[in-house]
Amino acid sequence: MKPEFTQRLNKLRQRMAVDGQQALLIFSLDNLRYLANYSGEAAYGIVTLDQVYLMTDYRFIEQAEEECFGCQLICRNRDRQSLGQAIRQVLDETHITSLLFEAGHIHLQMWSEIAQELNGITCTASTGLVEELRKIKDEWEIAQIRKAAAIADQALHDCMPMLCIGVSERDFALELEYRMQKLGAEGLSFPSIVGFGPRSALPHCIPSGKTLAEGDLVVIDFGAVVNGYRSDMTRSFVAGKASTRQRNIFDTAQRAQQAALQSLHAGQLATVTSAAASDILQASEFAAYTSTGLGHGVGIQLHEQPFISPVCQDTLQANYVVTIEPGIYIPGYGGVRIEDDVVIQSDGYSFISHAPKNFELEI
Repeated sequence: MKPEFTQRLNKLRQRMAVDGQQALLIFSLDNLRYLANYSGEAAYGIVTLDQVYLMTDYRFIEQAEEECFGCQLICRNRDRQSLGQAIRQVLDETHITSLLFEAGHIHLQMWSEIAQELNGITCTASTGLVEELRKIKDEWEIAQIRKAAAIADQALHDCMPMLCIGVSERDFALELEYRMQKLGAEGLSFPSIVGFGPRSALPHCIPSGKTLAEGDLVVIDFGAVVNGYRSDMTRSFVAGKASTRQRNIFDTAQRAQQAALQSLHAGQLATVTSAAASDILQASEFAAYTSTGLGHGVGIQLHEQPFISPVCQDTLQANYVVTIEPGIYIPGYGGVRIEDDVVIQSDGYSFISHAPKNFELEI
């Protein structure tokens, strides 16, 4: 087994042992990716204190055999054995009598059907156990996020000549997504966000047929996936010479990001970093057009813990990978968001995304 997966499982088992639990039933495919490297569908895991069982069916068993590290694989016949029966079989064979299950990743009806097969097993709902471990990234994880971010950086560079008067949001988004995959991305972090003119004030603008006009504000938010890990970056522009108001919007967002970044280091309270950006935004003429969320963790999922905001109780730790993305959104006028991925270090942070932040486009 690769050492990073051994380390992750050891940390999980330590937590389970402290809680006096013999096994964890996993329903989250993202958590299976984290613990066993499985990237398919229709799979469930049971982690005991000395073994990992991954059960799937004939459609994905070969994929599991190729991908998974240190797992005992079970190919369930769905026509002859229910999921609850398959789980019960593993628990009986391993003499498990106490079981944690991921309550946040299963709906009530499905759990009720499984629980009918688990008479005599003490089942305890658990939420966020593996997700808590995932907050601190290991070196391999950070390397994958860096690769994904490098693809996004290069794709934006390659597509910038296309960002000219008359191009549509949709056409630019399609070209950007195509370029990321040509550069080696296995997929998109999320459907790309591209907004021109007043539509740039929509934080999650779905690309449309709107074409770029001189003087339009532009927001582009996108990311690539490498080995299951995601990047997330936003750049904002203006088509041509910026007006005084547009320049003030951009400079305010940029100063807010810089203030937040300067506060980052291991041991810092997330609320302090949030306040560093908020103080800049709230003191500006654009205070009414900002949001309270400053950023989020990123990894296997696009949005992971911690969520940096005024109510986040986290103390930031070394090797958290987070976004810092202050924005200003003025309805009917336009918006600006500047977003970078960074890895938190003991004495500060390191950029993961590196695309330039030039504001004015030559047209």
